[in-house]
Amino acid sequence: MGVLVRVVLAAAGVLAALLVGRDAENFLVVEGLLGLALIAAVVVTAALLARRRGPQ
Repeated sequence: MGVLVRVVLAAAGVLAALLVGRDAENFLVVEGLLGLALIAAVVVTAALLARRRGPQ
């Protein structure tokens, strides 16, 4: 679980660096918001996949 969070937050850092310069004042805010959005996307995807499989 911890590895998954690290990968998602690393991806958020890369995306934030593409959108905002690393020396910008709001870089950490953008990185945090992108991290939250990516974590939410992973959770929604997991929930939809579990729902698609149905009860076992």
